[in-house]
Amino acid sequence: MNATKYNKLVRDRIPEIIEKNGKKAIVEELEPQAYKKYLDQKLEEELKEYFEADSVDELADLVEVVYAILKYKGVDTKDFENIRKKKAEERGAFDKRLLLKEVVEE
Repeated sequence: MNATKYNKLVRDRIPEIIEKNGKKAIVEELEPQAYKKYLDQKLEEELKEYFEADSVDELADLVEVVYAILKYKGVDTKDFENIRKKKAEERGAFDKRLLLKEVVEE
């Protein structure tokens, strides 16, 4: 019997998919503090995967983790979008592709 250890947060249907492929998935439901720790690790993992692949698919995975973190923190996605919009109004977005090179004090 072969076993591969992962110890990483996975999407809810992954164990079902593993078992449909004739394998057995050993999982545990995380307590809130551990869940947050693994969400943060998953965020870092998905960011690395996005950097490597530069794909919209990986970006979708990254956003899914962000949504999970928002849910964990009790923040509705609509409220989050309002926060994002407010910051964009106050500080701008990234549409102009500006690179701040230096600030000179006079």
